[in-house]
Amino acid sequence: MEVTKGDTKVWYGILNSVLAIPGARINRTDFLKNNFSKYCTPEQIKLAIENGTLNAKIDIKILDKVADSSIKLHTITATGTSAVAGAPGGFAMLGTVPADLIQYYYHVIIVSQKLAYTYGYPELDGDADDDFLSMLTLFMGVMSGAKAANLALAKLTNELSKEVVKRLPKMALTKYGIYQVSKQVAKWFGVSLTKNTFSRGVSKIIPGISALISGGITLATFLPMAKRLKKNLRENINKKYFT
Repeated sequence: MEVTKGDTKVWYGILNSVLAIPGARINRTDFLKNNFSKYCTPEQIKLAIENGTLNAKIDIKILDKVADSSIKLHTITATGTSAVAGAPGGFAMLGTVPADLIQYYYHVIIVSQKLAYTYGYPELDGDADDDFLSMLTLFMGVMSGAKAANLALAKLTNELSKEVVKRLPKMALTKYGIYQVSKQVAKWFGVSLTKNTFSRGVSKIIPGISALISGGITLATFLPMAKRLKKNLRENINKKYFT
């Protein structure tokens, strides 16, 4: 089925609204400094910021430790009552969208950025906002089990691990069909969100998410999805990294 602007507009509108909430956009430099300083030398931190964690030769066990810590933190905070829900210009912007669901997306967006930066990704939130939205959508597609998203991210991760880049290269995004796959994932979310009611649509996208709407975010839903993204990013790092 052809992807139309209307199909994707719903999803990208929600993403942009969630990104307007304070703290949703992760500062890569601050994240790397705050999370790797106790494990790495100042020289490694500097290299990680400039060229990525892989080029800084940070041990894979340390990367896993930081990744697991991020997943644990957001799994715990996502299950509780988020203060962000009442932030001016935040959840209130979405009107009828259930607060529990927006809190879910908020933490998914944050943890996906943290996992990407942990496993060597360059700056995601750059000048081209469309690239950022495409990558976030791709991450969520992987977390939701979309095969096309999983394959596209695997190829991109492997490609990025072979070279030093400051920001996501448009050539690579085009080469591996990131834009097109992200549009398909966005359509998948958008159509489902508008097909019936908001809550019914979402429950068809992610198994078990109807429980999120009625009872909040649970350990059984957020944790495996975050681990799925971690698995994809970790396994598709250049194999030379592990030797």
